[in-house]
Amino acid sequence: MKIFVTGGAGYIGSHVVYHLLKKGHQVTVFDDMSTGTKKNIFPEVKFIKGNILNQKKLSEAMIGGYDAVMHFAAKKDVGESMENPNLYSENNITGTINVLKAMEERNIKKIIFSSSAAVYGIPEKLPVTLKSELNPNNYYGYTKLDVERIFEWLSKLGKIQYAALRYFNAGGYDPSGKVRGLEKNPQNLLPVIMEVATGKRKELLIYGDDYDTKDGSGVRDYIHVTDLADAHIKSLSYLNKNKESLVLNLGSGQGYSVKEVLERSILITKKMIPAKIVARRPGDAAALYTNSKKARKMINYKPKYSDIDTIIKTMWEVYK
Repeated sequence: MKIFVTGGAGYIGSHVVYHLLKKGHQVTVFDDMSTGTKKNIFPEVKFIKGNILNQKKLSEAMIGGYDAVMHFAAKKDVGESMENPNLYSENNITGTINVLKAMEERNIKKIIFSSSAAVYGIPEKLPVTLKSELNPNNYYGYTKLDVERIFEWLSKLGKIQYAALRYFNAGGYDPSGKVRGLEKNPQNLLPVIMEVATGKRKELLIYGDDYDTKDGSGVRDYIHVTDLADAHIKSLSYLNKNKESLVLNLGSGQGYSVKEVLERSILITKKMIPAKIVARRPGDAAALYTNSKKARKMINYKPKYSDIDTIIKTMWEVYK
């Protein structure tokens, strides 16, 4: 198949591209390189530098008979989304509408969308399931949910077929060592820990240690990025075999606290990783983890690498 990948030079996008190439697909990467890196552009791909806000360039780039789009081009800093919501409206919502317009112009009907567990906000019950209330408590999560609702309507109207994959916390690097590009200015726990371990940052900030959890720090569900890539390819296969669209939660089903992840990281890296407790961030849930029963049923989703030690070890192999 010919696959058009927006944001394919970024952390998650590049892992998916690598696995698409391994499966023998032809891939075009469309990326403005604002957060992507040249290291993540494989020689086998066709690369087009461009921004999804440039409708004309996006439409021209999709000429060539593509079978599907995988859409990773989005801003994802929760704090920034609260300070600058217009930027997130423009990039995440308007940019996605541009992708959809270009798909319509080029008669591309299938799209795999990089969504987020942020659509759930602070859940009333755990684990989070697809029946949990959709109530984002930050603007980033709102943009993801808004896009999902656009997809849902377009699917009802027979315009597209989509898979919305709600990731929990992605981490790790492919065990093959083929993906090497580091994230630029990461905000998530695992890459920040890696930057402290390598001396790029002075210390890790732990946002609150007085939550109602086993050690007071926030608990999250971590999924290895290679398992995530596999789920994208299986979702595309599902869309090809079935006429319906798909919404899935993707996680490991296991919750780890910030302090647990830090302790495991110190043991695995054998580095000092200074940490400081600071005030909670507004809107952070005490715990957020899922079960992925529907993903197992619908796409035979079976995470192979998503234990926390494998996630940390494969990240350290790249960062060190």
